[in-house]
Amino acid sequence: MELIATAESLEQAEALINAGADRLYVGGHPFGLRLPKPLNLESIGQIADLAHRHGKKITVACNALMHNEQIHKLAPYLSQLGKFAVDTVSIGDPGAIFILRELGLPLPFIYDAGTLVTSAEQIAFWISQGASGAISARELTLKELIAMQKKLDRPIEVQVYGPTCIHQSGRPLLKNYFNYTGEVPKNDQTLYLRDPKNSDSHYPIFEDTDGTHIFSTDDLSLMGQLKLMYENGLTKWKLDGVLLHGGRFVQITALFDEARRAIESGAFVPESFCNRLVKLQPAYRPLSTGFYLKNPEDVH
Repeated sequence: MELIATAESLEQAEALINAGADRLYVGGHPFGLRLPKPLNLESIGQIADLAHRHGKKITVACNALMHNEQIHKLAPYLSQLGKFAVDTVSIGDPGAIFILRELGLPLPFIYDAGTLVTSAEQIAFWISQGASGAISARELTLKELIAMQKKLDRPIEVQVYGPTCIHQSGRPLLKNYFNYTGEVPKNDQTLYLRDPKNSDSHYPIFEDTDGTHIFSTDDLSLMGQLKLMYENGLTKWKLDGVLLHGGRFVQITALFDEARRAIESGAFVPESFCNRLVKLQPAYRPLSTGFYLKNPEDVH
């Protein structure tokens, strides 16, 4: 079982390693999407060095769908990541994959095309093109993921904690809105949309250089399903802290590490770990299992 956690700083990266994370997930603009904090190359290099000194790994997000200006900047960026000896990059744009192969760098890539990663056959194709693995779409059910995993010879990465992005636009929607209303723009990740039919709903919305992002009103948690996933070969678990910063995300990572060790020892009690996670979870972000426990027929 591999525990993957997003890191927003060198300090948090060290805390996450101490909490049990096996792999740190970082990145920066304009190549990485929806990160807890975009990092520059110097910071990424420092985190890579830290991870390797502790015998851990690092993945750098290059998962944007890239326009010409991004593609032109990508080669020197990847070359620098190669110098840092980062363990993998996550890429979903075929053009970016072409650039990576053209450079001939010893830099493995994980296929990450968001909502497009929905079949074992697609993953197998990209593995045949050099991918070392793939990150599954958030819209899949566990039933589908288990069926996919049985067809593959390497584990799929599955998000087990954190928010789900339900909409992205390349347009600066918040900036345009504030220009229209004449209000002072706010872009500190504390803005929400609300369903008029549900007064308890709040969908986080923020804007960055990649555009505007809207997230689900709750956070995904598969704590109760970890043992089932482990038994079916789904052993790469991603924790996403894009909306949860600082020490609380580190505590949640430590809890998932404890759950992993409990599974290994045969002492895992799902209800106990789920209850402990609820106590760590911010009250304004309820937990749910998202699409994962639905029947595939109800989703598609």
